[in-house]
Amino acid sequence: MTASSTSAASPPETALAAGACLEARTPASSALRESRVVAVLRAPSAAELEPVIEALVRGGIRSVELTLTTPGVLAVLPELVARFADAAEIGLGTVTTVDQALAGVDRGAAYVVTPITSTAIADAVTSRRVPFYPGGLTPTELWSSWASGATAVKLFPASTVGPGYVGQLRGPFPDMEVVPSGGIELDDVPAWIREGSLAVSLGSPLLRDAFAGGAPSALEERARRVVGLALEAGEAR
Repeated sequence: MTASSTSAASPPETALAAGACLEARTPASSALRESRVVAVLRAPSAAELEPVIEALVRGGIRSVELTLTTPGVLAVLPELVARFADAAEIGLGTVTTVDQALAGVDRGAAYVVTPITSTAIADAVTSRRVPFYPGGLTPTELWSSWASGATAVKLFPASTVGPGYVGQLRGPFPDMEVVPSGGIELDDVPAWIREGSLAVSLGSPLLRDAFAGGAPSALEERARRVVGLALEAGEAR
């Protein structure tokens, strides 16, 4: 085989490898596609999670990410997954190691989210057929995670680039699903959805004082408002 024929064969082989990953991809849940909002909960303690999740669910949130930065979160994860099984999916976020990812999956996490690009974590989670949302910012990081079988890529920190970045990614990566996260204000949600985001991940702009004595009714109203904004934008695009 000549050098030129070897070179010519490389792109199809790469394409075949990527195609195999696409066939194995675990899709996003209907819960996420229906509400288009992920609520990210970083609490002072795991004991404070349940009433906040209740308020979010009443407001229409169907996907809740519990972060490993919350002390004791793994211990209460099975209980919360069971408690909200009929109302919302409960995932595990801020995962940075394979052991953390598998611990979450073993305890019933509906999905796993990382702030990083890690082939090892991707392999561990996708092999268990659990939706996986790895973080990245550059086109190379995002595509690497997408090609490894991610359900969608987490654009993080999203506020550093803005909604137009998702639209620009559509050019070279038209099929790549993106969930922006980090520094997104509630009023910015429609712009992110209109640019093609699968959903939007929201933390403190949505939660605000929920873990500091804030009224559950106020959190419920914010949740209802942002879900409405996201769904309206999705229908319009």
